[in-house]
Amino acid sequence: MKRNIVIATVAAAALIGGGTATAVAFGGDSAAPSTPRSSVSVPDDDVHEDAREAKAATVSAPEAAAAALKAAPGTVTGIDLDQDRPGLVWEVDVLGKDNKWHEVTLDAGDAKVLNQRVEHEGDDDHGIDHARAELKGTTVDAAQAARKAAGRYGTVTSVDLDDDHRSSAVWEVETVSKDGKEHKLNVDPKTAKVTVAPQDSDDDDNDGHDD
Repeated sequence: MKRNIVIATVAAAALIGGGTATAVAFGGDSAAPSTPRSSVSVPDDDVHEDAREAKAATVSAPEAAAAALKAAPGTVTGIDLDQDRPGLVWEVDVLGKDNKWHEVTLDAGDAKVLNQRVEHEGDDDHGIDHARAELKGTTVDAAQAARKAAGRYGTVTSVDLDDDHRSSAVWEVETVSKDGKEHKLNVDPKTAKVTVAPQDSDDDDNDGHDD
C-alpha cells in the first residue's frame, strides 16, 4: 500500500485447533513468526498479475474490510489484494480506535485473519493526525467506495485514501473488469461519485464518468 508505516516486531502466535492465527506486533527483539498460508493460490499463466489475482479471490474488498474491522475496530484507510508469501491475501490498513495503525492480512479465499501487525506507540503520530484530517467530513467509507466502483468497473483489487496533488482526499480504487482490463478510478468520499483517474501520460483522453 502507498502509506509506508513503521511496524513493530511481531510476536509469535499459535494456531490452535485449526482456528484463526493472529500475530500482533509489540516491542521487543523476537523474530516475526511464520504466517499461516492462504487457501488461495494464483495460477501462473500469461494473464496480467492483477487480473489473475482478481479472478482467484473469492473474498471481495468490502468483505475483507468488514473482516479486518472485526479484528481491529476503527476505520479502514486502505485495502489491497496481493500475492504474498502466504498466498493470495487482502492487506487492510486500519486506523484503530486505539489511535494506532493496524495492518491486517486476511486469506482471500475465506477472510480468515492470517496476521495482524501494530505500530510502535508514537512512531507515526503525524501520519495518524494526517489520516484523521483526511477522513474528517467523509461520508463514504472504503467498503462503500469499493462497492460503488465494482458496480460498473469489475472486481476491486485496491482501495486507498489519498490526497496527493489534490486539495482534498479521494478514494483511489483499482479494478479489473471481466475482459481483464484494469481501471484506475477516483471515488468522492462525500458524494460517492466515480470518475476515471487521469493517466499521467495523457490527461485529456480520460474524461470523468459518473456512476
